[in-house]
Amino acid sequence: MNTSSNSVQTRTTWHRVAGALALALLAATGPVPAQAQAPAVSASQSGLLRDINAVRQQGCEGEAGKLPPLRENAALSAAAARLAAGDRLDEAMKSAGYRAVSGAQIILRGAGATQMTRNTLGTSCSVLTQADLTEAGFHRQAAQTWIVVALPFLPPGAAQADEVQSRLLTLVNETRATPRNCGSASFAATRPLRYSAKLQAIAAAHAADMAQHNYFDHVGRDGSHVEERASSAGYRWRAIAENIAGGHTRVEAAMQDWLGSAEHCANLMSPAYSEMATAFAVNNSSSAGIYWVQVFGTAR
Repeated sequence: MNTSSNSVQTRTTWHRVAGALALALLAATGPVPAQAQAPAVSASQSGLLRDINAVRQQGCEGEAGKLPPLRENAALSAAAARLAAGDRLDEAMKSAGYRAVSGAQIILRGAGATQMTRNTLGTSCSVLTQADLTEAGFHRQAAQTWIVVALPFLPPGAAQADEVQSRLLTLVNETRATPRNCGSASFAATRPLRYSAKLQAIAAAHAADMAQHNYFDHVGRDGSHVEERASSAGYRWRAIAENIAGGHTRVEAAMQDWLGSAEHCANLMSPAYSEMATAFAVNNSSSAGIYWVQVFGTAR
């Protein structure tokens, strides 16, 4: 692509629902008007997917490559068409029925807008070489091409609940086996926790309520805290605590979120607890999409 006659613009939106944060990095202002006289062209015809995956293999200047190739997704191509019609990225994805953990758009302009290299991409190269991206969509009209890349929202299913529970218990006990600072508090290595079916039911009920009613809070809709919820469920506790997270589709990401918070980290490391359980609930139409609840306790 000849850089004197073509241009690349990038608009990126990364979503971290757990913190209710949407960070937008804009290199273009306002939507690009569509030109309706030319049909959309698939990635297989344009070679753009091939070019993108070549860039992911090569890496950007000063950055490692050898990243897994992206695959074309029809819903993302539909979202790219919505961008050409003037929608914002989040609107376009929603209209296409595509929920993403993270996503970005790139606009190629000019006669050479059907090919790309890491040199012609410039600063947009780093967008395409995000390691967690897995899918791409394309829409071309006249001398402009809209590209959307994303990491889809793929939460675990109910059939994976036991596997998720086991994995989180392992991660928690590995964490507790090593001294750690949680904010300004220092914790020594401590005993491992065991699984509790009673705490599992308590965690599952709160996760399901947040998912169904689209809220994210330690306080339930009835004003209850984990102490009241545990007592109501018949768990006679000497010590009780709760961690919650939202939006993470992988247990490792939820753990990193908790470890990054001094209070949640302290719950993970506290020797006051002897057992725990974790539950998740999914509602694709909710703000976070997936809600995690982790309950720690020691029974009387």
